[in-house]
Amino acid sequence: MKNRGKKCSGSWPTELATMAGIEIKQRKLLDMALTHPSYVYENNRLPQEHNQRLEFLGDAVLGLVVAEQLYNQYPKWSEGELSRHRAAIVCEANLAEGARRVGLGNWLKLGKGEEGSGGRDRTSSLADALEALIGASYLAGGIEAARALVLNLFGEKLEKMPEKTGIDHKTTLQELVQKNGQTDISYRILEESGPDHDKLFMAGVYLNGSLVASGQGRTKKEAEQKAAGQALPKIQRNHEALS
Repeated sequence: MKNRGKKCSGSWPTELATMAGIEIKQRKLLDMALTHPSYVYENNRLPQEHNQRLEFLGDAVLGLVVAEQLYNQYPKWSEGELSRHRAAIVCEANLAEGARRVGLGNWLKLGKGEEGSGGRDRTSSLADALEALIGASYLAGGIEAARALVLNLFGEKLEKMPEKTGIDHKTTLQELVQKNGQTDISYRILEESGPDHDKLFMAGVYLNGSLVASGQGRTKKEAEQKAAGQALPKIQRNHEALS
């Protein structure tokens, strides 16, 4: 994108619209995707809708496209491996990184307070706007347009996913539950067995005080990672059921 790092909200973002498959006659969709709630709250006399509804739709479309690509590209992966890799792709930090690559923050409509506090490069705002853009792309051109946008943004990452995850499951789980509006996640050692030189630990991961999953390992950290890995597909399914 041109003019990266500058505020560019006064003109039509042609390159961004083309990438998303949004025609100029569908400008309202793109405007909505780029409108932060703070802008609407500070300009409540304008007939403008912010991007949170589109974000909701885009989140579902993104999850579908990424799940489809992983399913087709990695036929030997289990449900748990597919879920863990999908969570890694659609996490907030990764979405914000994609938004920065295309200069999405340049085009956001922000309230003065949000603008003054660095909202144009705020990770959460960029991630939300990118999901809203994917939602707008879906409404403008259907699943093919949305798929093209997602693959443009994340295709390289999807093609180079490691066969052995190497993923920090605890971090991925933390990002997923925060995305779902939940933050109370904790780990406990449920059981220790074996002699001191060959201990085996069982750890449990708790969400809002309830046990979600457990895992075993030779160290407490390994057991916690295994528990987080077991919890990821369960939390993902619950998220999808509520979406």
